[in-house]
Parts: sequence; C-alpha cells; structure tokens
Amino acid sequence: MEQYNVTGMSCAACSARVEKAVSKVPGVSSVSVSLLTNSMGVEGTASEAAIVRAVEEAGYGASLKGAAKPSAAAKLAEDEEALKDRETPALKRRLFASLGFLGALMYLSMGHSMWGWPLPQFFDGNPVAAGLAQMILAAVVMLINKKFFTSGFKGLMHGAPNMDTLVALGSAASFAYSVAALFLMTGAQARGDAAAAAHYLHEFYFESAAMILTLITVGKMLEARSKGRTTDALKGLMKLAPQTATLLRDGAETVVPIDRVQVGDEFAVHPGENVPVDGVILDGHSAVNEAALTGESVPVDKAPGDKVSAATVNQSGYLRCRAARVGEDTTLSQIIRMVSDAAATKAPIAKVADKVSGVFVPAVIAIALATIAVWWLLGEEFGFALARGISVLVISCPCALGLATPVAIMVGNGMGARHGILFKTAASLEAAGRVQIVALDKTGTITSGEPEVTDLLPAGGASERELLELACALESKSEHPLARAVMRKSRDEGLTAAEVGDFRALPGNGLTATLNGEELLGGSLAFIAGRAAVPEEMNAKAEALAGQGKTPLLFTRGGRFMGVIAVADTIKEDSPQAVKELQDMGIRVVMLTGDNERTARAIGAQAGVDQVVAGVLPDGKEAVIRELQRRGKTAMVGDGINDAPALTRADTGIAIGAGTDVAIDAADVVLMNSRLSDVPAAVRLSRATLRNIHENLFWAFFYNVVGIPLAAGAWISLLGWKMSPMFGAAAMSLSSFCVVSNALRLNFFDLRSAKKDKKIRPVGLDQIESEKENGSMTKTLNVEGMMCGHCEARVKKALEAVEGVASAEVSHEKGTAVVTLSKDVPDAVLKKAVEDQDYAVTAVK
Repeated sequence: MEQYNVTGMSCAACSARVEKAVSKVPGVSSVSVSLLTNSMGVEGTASEAAIVRAVEEAGYGASLKGAAKPSAAAKLAEDEEALKDRETPALKRRLFASLGFLGALMYLSMGHSMWGWPLPQFFDGNPVAAGLAQMILAAVVMLINKKFFTSGFKGLMHGAPNMDTLVALGSAASFAYSVAALFLMTGAQARGDAAAAAHYLHEFYFESAAMILTLITVGKMLEARSKGRTTDALKGLMKLAPQTATLLRDGAETVVPIDRVQVGDEFAVHPGENVPVDGVILDGHSAVNEAALTGESVPVDKAPGDKVSAATVNQSGYLRCRAARVGEDTTLSQIIRMVSDAAATKAPIAKVADKVSGVFVPAVIAIALATIAVWWLLGEEFGFALARGISVLVISCPCALGLATPVAIMVGNGMGARHGILFKTAASLEAAGRVQIVALDKTGTITSGEPEVTDLLPAGGASERELLELACALESKSEHPLARAVMRKSRDEGLTAAEVGDFRALPGNGLTATLNGEELLGGSLAFIAGRAAVPEEMNAKAEALAGQGKTPLLFTRGGRFMGVIAVADTIKEDSPQAVKELQDMGIRVVMLTGDNERTARAIGAQAGVDQVVAGVLPDGKEAVIRELQRRGKTAMVGDGINDAPALTRADTGIAIGAGTDVAIDAADVVLMNSRLSDVPAAVRLSRATLRNIHENLFWAFFYNVVGIPLAAGAWISLLGWKMSPMFGAAAMSLSSFCVVSNALRLNFFDLRSAKKDKKIRPVGLDQIESEKENGSMTKTLNVEGMMCGHCEARVKKALEAVEGVASAEVSHEKGTAVVTLSKDVPDAVLKKAVEDQDYAVTAVK
C-alpha cells in the first residue's frame, strides 16, 4: 500500500470526494482516505502522477509519503512531522482575534439596544453609522476566518460542497442580507423617514455572520485538539526510536547515528541505555524492560544467544550484541508501520457513514433553500425565512458522521499497541469483536512449545537424584528435544553429565551406552519392556502419564529398572484462564494439533477447550477452519509456518508474536507478548471499540435528524421552538467535539478486566460431523449493504429462488448469507442473485 499526504480536506464530504476521484483512476484497486490523519492509502498499479492529478482535479492537494526514499530516521521524522498538531495553534490565533472584534460587534448590535449600554455620541440618532460600524466589524471577522470561504466556495465550484461550504453560505447570506438592509436604511434616512430607518436596524444579521464563524472556529479548535490526542499512541511509539548507537570497532566504542548501523555490526548497550536496533546478545547478562513493545512492565532476563529489540531498555548489566535487523526492519518500525497502516484503512462499518457524507452537503443546501422558500410563501418576512435557512446550513454537521468511526479506530488501535496487541487494519480491529469461534494451535500457543520434565518416579531403591544423574549421562549425547528437556532439568539441579561410552540411538525410540562397565538403557515403555522387567506398578504409572499427554521415559542400569521420567510440552500458565474468558464471552474454543488423539485430548482437558481436533496436517488445519466458518465467524490463533494457511483462511488470523515471520505476515492481529490471555483482551478491545463507534454513529445521525428539522422551524407552530443561526452554529461546533471526546474515553478502558464482558449466543459445534455424514452442502456469502430485517428478507427470497438452494439463513448483523444446497450451485449464480438486489457480495466460501 502506497501512502499519500492529502491537504485541503475539512470534513467527511471532502474525504469522500477524494476517495471517489482516486477510485476512478485506472489501475487503482482500492483506496482509503483518512480525515483524521489527512492521509490516503492506495493499492494498485496506478502511477503516482495519475493519483496526485486526480486529487488535484478534485480540488485538493496530495504528495507521496517518503517519495525521496529517505533513511529510516528521516522517514520517522517525516511521519512524526505529519502527525504534528498544526491546526490547534492556528485556530487558537484565529479564535482570539475573532473574539476581540466579535465582542465589539455584539456590544454595538445588542448591548445598546437590549440593555441600554452607552455608545459614543457619534452614533446617537444615526442608525446608518451604527450599521456601517457593524458591517466593518463583521467583515473583519470574516476576513480573519477567510479559510471557510476559500475552502467552501472552492469545493462548491468543483461540484463537491463540504462543511466549509455550509458555513460560508450561512455567513455570507447573513452578511449579504444585512448589507442590503443597510442600503435600504440609507435610502430611508436620505428620504427623512426616520421610522423606516430605525426598522431596518432590526433587520441586521451582521452579528450572526460573525458569530457563526467564531463559534465554528471554537468547535474546530476543540475538535483539532481532541483529534491530536487520538494519535498520541502512534507519536509515543515514534519518540521511542533511538537516534544513536554505540558501535564496537577495533575494540573501541564509537557513537554513531542510528542510520549508520548495518546488519552484522557489533554494538554495546550500557545499563540504562535503550537498545538501538534488533540484535542477538553475544556477551553479557542483564534484565531488559520490554514494556515499550509488549506493554509488560516486568523486565525479562537476557543471556548470550537471546534476542533484544530496538527501544527496549537495558536495566542492569553490560551487553555486547550483533545487529540482526536495522532501519525499517526492526520490531519497533514494524509496529509503527502496522499502527500507521491501520489508521490509513477503513473499517467496513464506516462505509455507511461515508455514503451518507457523500450526499449530505448537497442535500442540506437543498433543504435550506426549500426552508427559505416555504416560509416566504407562507407569508413570513424574508428576513425570518432567511434566518431559518441559515440555521439549517450551520447546524448540519457532516464531520460528526465522518469522524465517528476513524477516531474510535485510531484510539482503539493505539490502545492495543500500548498493550502489545497490534491490529494490521481497521477491518481486523472490527472483525475481532465479531468472532464466535476461536481455533487454537496447540504447540506454542496453548503450550509453551518447549518440553519440560514434569515427573520423576524412581524405582528399585534409587533416589530421584540418582535417576536424574543416570538420565543426564545417557541423554547428554542425544539431540532429541526430549533429551534437551532432561538436560535443562539436570542443570537446574546442579548436575553435570558423566562421560559415557558406546553411545547409540537404537530403532524403536531408545538409547544405549555404557558407564563404569554397566549398560544404560533409556527410552519408551515399549522399548524398555522388551529389554528389561518393568514392575506392574510402574507400567501402570507410565500408562497414566501417557494418558495425561506426557511422554514417559524409562531407564535401566545394568539390567535393573531405575524409574520413569515424564516429559511434556506443558500448557502456559494463563492458557486455562484465557480459554475460560473466551467461553464466558460466548465464544467456542477449538484446539487444533498434529498430535495423536490421546495426547491432544489430555492437553485439551487441561486447557478446558470445547473441542479437540487431533492428527491435523497443515492443509488439514485450513480445511477445519473452512468447516468452522460454516458455523460462525472464526479466528485462528497460531505461531508456526504450518499455521499460515489456516491464519489466512480464518475470518481473523491472530499470530503469537514470538512465532515465525511467515505466521505474523499471514495474520490480521499480532500478539507481541505471546500470551494467550491477549486473545480475549483483543476481542474485548474490539468489542469496546465497536460499541464506541455505534455510540458515535448514533449521536451523529440523531443530532442531524433532530437538529435540521428544529433549525428549519418544523416545531414553531406546535411548540413554539425557534432556533437562531447563532445557536445552530454553537450546536454544530459541539457535535464533532462530542464525537471525538467520546472516542477518547477508550483510553480508560481496561482490556484485561472480564467484569463487563457480555456473553453472545454460542454457536453449535456438534453439527459439523453430522453435516459431513448426511452429505449436505453449504456455502457462506459475505454480503455488504444490508441494514435491516427488510434487507435480510430480500436477500433470503432472492437466494431461495435459485434452483438447488434448499434454504438460506441471512444476517445483516454478521453480513452473511449461509445457503444450504441440495445440489452444486456455481458461486457466480449465487453472487448474481444477491447483486441483482443491489447488495455487494465480497466473498463466497
């Protein structure tokens, strides 16, 4: 995705206009414009020149981010500069200047007439002079806020009116009508008609023209200030990037700019310093605080061979490291890129608001003109009718609609980044909250991925230490993962391996060697039982350990049975709690593994999952995900290369951060902490963000649905409610501010707390096998554009009219149509049936 900076946008109508213009460029496959960050993400083969030209022809400006291929540090500085809040200081200056002249105007226009405040003697009996003074003061305020007029009328001339157009039209209409009244007043005074001249003094709307601009500027400033806070998380990540590194050259330390560090360079990190780039420790031991990347405040002990990441803090010892990833390849840079890319994309839920925003401003202008015409035809004075029309213009707010989704997405995404949960796109942040089934890979996800010694069962009079010494001596020559587990346990107990001779690895999972003239044997129950007598009691214990998902290793010395050591890939401490939290949310949890049924079920029982699917090959995992998707929205959580196809197939792919790069690339969500408890946290955060978006959209729609009729005077005859243009402008100013402020509440959301979790209706998993048996076939269509039960009924009727479709289950909330087929029906036929009803089908599964 290529990212562009876009200038000149002031509201959602602007971003919709830019998006529409660029989407028409040949070669553009997708485009997403963010009003929040004034950026645009474009995918496709279109040239930079063609894209920039399309934006400029629409009346805006565009430039490619990082067009000159700057260094990583320069690019970071450019991105930081792009996020810098320049709007608030400029708006603050405009506001203070406007308030000064507006105060004088209000004193002159209302202070004297309403409260009898004194005026200079020059104005006594001279209404024309008072009118001229008001006109001059209003004109100064309009000049200070000329940006509304340049942007508004420019958009109008390009056929793309925006929020500034509404403000400019409202203010200009008030000013023009007042100037006309001033000319009529001058004529009346020239004729000596003092009564008529005094009457026209009450027809002035100069203070409304100035007040509208000032109040909108207040709202713009509050909005800009709040919008600046929504990108705090991203700016915070950028500030973490180290600027220098201490390289080791010819035994001497040299401090160099970060851009000069190359892969393979050796660098030093002293206590208290930040790690400059991603690397591997060559020498030294220390505790490293990785909170900047993972959100985990407890320092991690590091030793030679361990990896360190840029921006983490070395807290205690001296470290000598070799650079592994530099520049844009570091973990920190990837996190910044993910968060930035997510801000440049759009969530599906935003499309409704975008469609409304695209036609909103022209519709409001039409309503305002109709309001003026209706009131005038009903016999009201033109000034009264004009005031109602102006109120309609200035109360309408497309910005609240346009900001409802992106501000919540930005805050939610930043919140996730601070806790080590990275959503790659806005769509993935939305989709995570709609998950109904979570499929977990066993190794490295539910379990630690590293076998450990869990049980020591000595026999034949041997002690635990003697059994472990024997196992240590025998396993020291083996490269098997189970042998490494035994050796780690031995080191923890302070044992050293005795030197053995005649070491051999025998067929049938066994090892043999000699120690002090005695034969040592170690291996599986079947291997040892064929070579030595195993007591019945120990045989039963070995069987029981195997039933718990552990691997029993049996040992003999000189033909005498010495005991059993059980080794297992133990489940992570937080796995059972994470599974329970998911289940408490109404989410079904399925474990996928290539292990045998017995081991898999034992691990599954410990973790508390709803279903276990064992003996699954990599392509089999992808097939199981397909099957689960027929039951509901499915997320796949994994960490290995063999999980990549399933991660890609799932509705939401979640990669454990410590996993392979392939798995991380294939996923939609990345968990930096490698903790399973972050999965329910990610779902929780997504649900909270979705709730916030719904609240914002409700407020934005409700505000306009109620505000526009009120401004038009629809309630005057019934309730006597009448809104002046000034109050309309104040309401418009507050609407966007309220939406942005509501989104900022997400910063206080506790994504680790399960207290407020709401349980959705769980889907059934037991029907999967039965459908395989009865041979029925289903397909799931992802449908966009459905808004209500009526839409569901139309899609259902259209699908069930297709020959071969037995039934269709349609949900506008899920955006899916699940069809049960009595015979094979081509995807194209199903797709056409839905699209003929004016709904879009994005996928058929």
